[in-house]
Amino acid sequence: MEIIEKASAKINLALDTPYKHSDGEPEWNMVMTSIDVADYVRIVDNDSGKITVESDSLFLPEDHRNLAYQAAELIKCEFKIDLGVDITIRKNIPVSAGLGGGSSDAAAVLRGLNQMWNLNISLDKLAELALQLDSDVPYCIFSQTAKVSGRGANIETLHKLPSMYFVIVKPQISISTPQIIKKIDYKIINHKSVDKLVNSIDQDNYQKVVDNMFNVLEPISAKKYHDIVKIKNKLLAYGADNAQMSGTGPTVFGVCKTEQSAKHIFNSIRGFCSEVYLVHSL
Repeated sequence: MEIIEKASAKINLALDTPYKHSDGEPEWNMVMTSIDVADYVRIVDNDSGKITVESDSLFLPEDHRNLAYQAAELIKCEFKIDLGVDITIRKNIPVSAGLGGGSSDAAAVLRGLNQMWNLNISLDKLAELALQLDSDVPYCIFSQTAKVSGRGANIETLHKLPSMYFVIVKPQISISTPQIIKKIDYKIINHKSVDKLVNSIDQDNYQKVVDNMFNVLEPISAKKYHDIVKIKNKLLAYGADNAQMSGTGPTVFGVCKTEQSAKHIFNSIRGFCSEVYLVHSL
């Protein structure tokens, strides 16, 4: 049997971490949305019992280090499945970019195997399992605008965003999420209100959504990687209504109300950075 799952990228419209748990893992309070940049994950079961992963990306591991591999392993162990699975990933989402590419691939495998092996797991239960892989995977199970809290498994889906366009810019650097998390100083972190953004989305108010976006990790990543600030300033100078880093970076996105404005920024910034995307939310 063969299944092909779409694995959409995500961006963080709001990202706060109120405190750190005793095991060192952050408590999250975020708003995420999915965008129309996506990987495609092909899943074929086999009788060997083995898991294989192939990808068209030179930067993606194809063994147990790959989250898609770990997702298949998790399902096999959890439900005592003897069958194996061959996973092929066609990458469109930049790697190590703060766009959730690996997490979305893993979520696609979980959804696909749930269907392929007739496991009848609810999305909520699948999200609980997904937390064993990475804090972004539960959100990627749903892949729609949502408030995400706890360690990442509490997903509250929200209203559709007002019409808006994003210019996504990925500089030629990679950032380790665990390293950034280690640098968080909870005594000086500048917490902001996620609920204000949620209310703005509920009101379908574009300007309020733009005004209430934030990412408390941006100053930490930007302190080490100066390209983040340079790109953000260029996006704003070219006319973005707001701009900020996604996740732990290094990707930065600008927000526009009209496609025409977004195209102007897209064309202006392409000379500065090679990986630039013009997208809208799903």
